[in-house]
Amino acid sequence: MSENNTPDTTETTGLKLNGLYAFKEGMATVYNDQGEAVPVTVLRYEPWFVSQIKTNEKDGYEALQLACRPKKAKNSSKAEKGHLTSAGFENGAAFVKELRQSAPEGASLGAQLSIDSLSKGDIVRVTSRSKGRGFTSSIKRWNNSGGPASHGSKFHRKPGSSGNRTWPGRVMPGKKFPGHWGDETVTVKNVEIVEINSAENVVLVKGPVPGARNSLVKLVKG
Repeated sequence: MSENNTPDTTETTGLKLNGLYAFKEGMATVYNDQGEAVPVTVLRYEPWFVSQIKTNEKDGYEALQLACRPKKAKNSSKAEKGHLTSAGFENGAAFVKELRQSAPEGASLGAQLSIDSLSKGDIVRVTSRSKGRGFTSSIKRWNNSGGPASHGSKFHRKPGSSGNRTWPGRVMPGKKFPGHWGDETVTVKNVEIVEINSAENVVLVKGPVPGARNSLVKLVKG
């Protein structure tokens, strides 16, 4: 264990899985071999360590549990400390996530996830938490058309009638109403990996990624 309570990685080799987790930094522009400008999202990779290997026999499914960013002792419960001790953590971890897959050869508790799990040109599914935009009307939240914009209509940006006739006499489930917009898990498919910079621990993906800066982003092949 190092001085900052981060597991020691001198004896572990990078473990390659079918995906990884990273943190959103923002957007930038890079140029490909043809000189074309490509908008990219910059993702910051931090060390993740295997904290549990789940199997069909014991857990009912196969997955690798990963932990990242050690917490302070005062913020860690006894259960966290006990669970993550075998992974090399002195206390708990701020992030504990899973990647659903069978354990590859060489997988062991405390092994560090390699940023080279992904490579340039890979097509991945990106999952993140979108920005929360507060309480909004159905016009903004669901892009409803609203009423006539001319004066006198008295129906500009209101949701309008939401019920039915005497039968069934109720609002049908799934009706699109005003409410909390955003702050939900969003998955974007067919996202291309533009560049993997192992030296700087940076992943560049083509196009935008849901979420605010420092949001946790999951990238999985396929």
